[in-house]
Amino acid sequence: MKLLAFDTASEWCSAALFIDGAVSFRAVHAGQKHSELLTPMLGELLRDAGLSYRQLDGLAFGCGPGSFTGLRIACGVAQGLALGADLPVLGVSTLEALAEEAGEGADEVLACLDARMNEVYAALYQREGLGWRALVGPVVCPPQAAPLPESASCIGAGPGFAAYPALRERMAGRLANIVSDAIPHARAIVRLAAPRFAAGEFGAPETAEPLYVRNKVALKVSER
Repeated sequence: MKLLAFDTASEWCSAALFIDGAVSFRAVHAGQKHSELLTPMLGELLRDAGLSYRQLDGLAFGCGPGSFTGLRIACGVAQGLALGADLPVLGVSTLEALAEEAGEGADEVLACLDARMNEVYAALYQREGLGWRALVGPVVCPPQAAPLPESASCIGAGPGFAAYPALRERMAGRLANIVSDAIPHARAIVRLAAPRFAAGEFGAPETAEPLYVRNKVALKVSER
């Protein structure tokens, strides 16, 4: 199986190529340059492997939640590449990718991304087979209202923990460890996507849609 995955939902732009279990990847702190960096990054991975898009079995992408602009970029690239190369697509939650990235050896992970506007995107996951089952979320909420873990061995993952002291205070004594520098990396997305592709859980290019969770992108002047 040959899968290409990417994520642009955070300040990082990442890409990964899965070939029969082996994963190669790239990642760069992109700021606002995801649209400039992503396609060359994908092309580099394919060239290094001696592959073309048409030799792939599918595309996976981080569908959200995350940056509105980043999610639109990911969906647009997924649809365009899939249409051009006649490939199926699969969206993977960025919060589940956070759980996969930081949760090695853990049975439960609380994944949190900074949603701006004094809120976090959060989800509580429990390991299930080769992936994760959402116990709570994904939700957008104030840090002090984030889901509480059910297990004392739960790991906290994601930059939401670095951005909001209130989140760390709410979780004091409830988490075994916090990996605040974890990102929803494409290598985690492609690992999660592989068994789903094998099970036929994919769709046509037009099914690539973002998972926004929040519909509001900015505070009013009065709210600020």
